[in-house]
Amino acid sequence: MDVKKTFDYQRKSIVTYGNKKLTAAFDQNGRLVELELDDNAPQNAKSIATMIDHTLLKPDATEAQIVVLCKEAITYNFGAVCVNSYWVNTCAELLEDTDVKVAAVVGFPLGAMSTEAKVFETKDAILQGATEIDMVINIGELKADELANVAHDIRQVVRVAHQYDAIVKVIIETCLLTEEEKIKACLIAKSVGADFVKTSTGFAGGGATIEDVKLMRAVVGPEIGVKASGGVRNLTDALAMIAAGANRIGASSGVKIVEEERNQ
Repeated sequence: MDVKKTFDYQRKSIVTYGNKKLTAAFDQNGRLVELELDDNAPQNAKSIATMIDHTLLKPDATEAQIVVLCKEAITYNFGAVCVNSYWVNTCAELLEDTDVKVAAVVGFPLGAMSTEAKVFETKDAILQGATEIDMVINIGELKADELANVAHDIRQVVRVAHQYDAIVKVIIETCLLTEEEKIKACLIAKSVGADFVKTSTGFAGGGATIEDVKLMRAVVGPEIGVKASGGVRNLTDALAMIAAGANRIGASSGVKIVEEERNQ
């Protein structure tokens, strides 16, 4: 794949979520230098909460912690909970008759399982109640430039998910990739019908950065979503990611983010 770096990095970004206006300025390298939130937003302005996937992916997560996660998601009106597939049925039952979606991770966190296994896990998670799938790409095949294999892997998961009207977020694990590899991964995900590209698992030593989110948004354009995940710990972090182009935030600190928004 011949990658040409012709993507537009805007120096100034003005975005809205709900009725709120967010203005951000970036330097020539895409780093955030200014961030301002319109504090004249009306009282009923839509909260950032609906953009947050309230996340618990720790290997030692217990059922009691999953129950708390879902109760918090209902209380704070988060867009979704994001969990390992074992907990999908529990979450689906707890969140029945609410607007909170259930997102399941697939091929998580390494992405190095067979495509057939990812497809099986995807279908099983959906049948258990997931309506969103966060899948990890085959990172090794991307780095080896085996792009047809990367595309096939994503395409098959997208195919089965879309059969059940579930959306797919493709985790590219930005901290392990060169800029060119990030561009290739985003272009492939978009070309095979993914609904989102997502920065990180949070398990590979790095999370979302403003620079990566800006790059990903520039590559995929407005047609699909960008999810910033990993290291988004407070309202300032979340707003910076939104200003950079994210329209979904994956975070385990969603309660803190929303409380900070309410108290500003």
